[in-house]
Amino acid sequence: MLDQNIAREVLACAVRTGGDFAEIFMEDRVDHSLMMRSGRIENVNSGRIHGAGVRVFSGTNAIYVHTNDTSREGLMACAEQAAAAVKSGKGCVVEAFKPSCYVRPEEIRILPTDVKAAVKAEKIRAAEAAARRVSKEIVQVNVGYTDHVQDVLICNTEGVFATDRRVRTRMSVGAVASNGTEIQTGMEGPGAAMGFEIFDERIDPEKYGELAARQAVTMLHAPLCPAGVMPVVIDNGFGGVIFHEACGHSLEATSVAFGVSEFSGKLGQMIAAPCVTAIDDGTMVNEWGSLHIDDEGMPTTNLTLIENGVLKNYMIDKLGGRRMNMAPTGSGRRQSYAWAPTSRMRNTYIAAGKDDEAEMIATMGDGLYAKKMGGGSVNPATGEFNFAVNEGYLVKDGKIAHPVRGASLIGRGSEVLLKIDRVGKDMQMGQGMCGSSSGSIPTNVGQPMIRVSSLTVGGQG
Repeated sequence: MLDQNIAREVLACAVRTGGDFAEIFMEDRVDHSLMMRSGRIENVNSGRIHGAGVRVFSGTNAIYVHTNDTSREGLMACAEQAAAAVKSGKGCVVEAFKPSCYVRPEEIRILPTDVKAAVKAEKIRAAEAAARRVSKEIVQVNVGYTDHVQDVLICNTEGVFATDRRVRTRMSVGAVASNGTEIQTGMEGPGAAMGFEIFDERIDPEKYGELAARQAVTMLHAPLCPAGVMPVVIDNGFGGVIFHEACGHSLEATSVAFGVSEFSGKLGQMIAAPCVTAIDDGTMVNEWGSLHIDDEGMPTTNLTLIENGVLKNYMIDKLGGRRMNMAPTGSGRRQSYAWAPTSRMRNTYIAAGKDDEAEMIATMGDGLYAKKMGGGSVNPATGEFNFAVNEGYLVKDGKIAHPVRGASLIGRGSEVLLKIDRVGKDMQMGQGMCGSSSGSIPTNVGQPMIRVSSLTVGGQG
């Protein structure tokens, strides 16, 4: 993608005014998407993103300039502009480039860019048909398909010259159920860092179409959830969104480095119940949030954040590491060349425990079983959150009584971590897109079934 001699010239120009580090990030990405609404394919889109950015550090100050002109002249113009913003500094030399040494453990067998749109359309039609078969109360089904193939090159003044190819494929199903006066929705969105072979190995379109529809119909006939403080069991998979939002963002250097995280300065301290171990792993084969190298050219890592309740690590990018005087953890990520990278999550999950899932519910008394979590909001500085429960069930005397709708979970991340008293054995993951200061990126959330001894549940008065 870029001649090494030109790369050295651009980097040398970028630090000529005193910058002590410079980096080039270049990408070429092809995207495809299809959308079906109410049985009709309404959108078939293809797009290409091509460009590069030059970043310069001077101490803990950073300048980032980007362009879609990746010729020598275009890159030199970026370097000149970045260098002009550095007024003084200790400077640096451009070290000799070293070959990449990371390992690609997976094989992409069918590049989605090689698959015709008509074949992709067959998959979303199968999901739509399966959803409608569930009930006559299903009045609308929206099915989406997306894929991308992204080639990147990262090089810097420290001798990094690395390339990578990222391939991801995903399907989303949204079903709407109505009884004539009210509506409820169900959602599923499976995906992975795989090619079109994902439909042979991980995604059964009919299964996910049916799951989305059954969720919508179940909630349509559910009474409103009562409000109060009660024990809550949160199911595996996308239930991990609470840890991701309420705790994960507070463990990123983006907030920790500035002291605005509730977990700043707490390494080595007990911040969760002893049964809780949490991990952010960028190395998991084929997972939605996995990378061979991060967007700063560093091999990704398997990072233990919390071990038996004790805070062990933060997620750190290169600039955050300078501010914290700590080493990067392969956590630098960005949406595209138009964004400077920062510390971000990858595949973030609470690790499997030893508790029996049936026992969690049988011994909880009266409470709520949150089978499927939805979206919400969180304040990273305080960890205060409010999350919707898309599919919930009231528990009476240790037995699941009936579904309830309109439930939400309200609390503070640091307090919830300490109130987890059961962690199940079956860890599953759910896929999502995470937004932060470096744009929107694919991340996995996950956990086994967990139980929180007491949590505020929002609902009907």
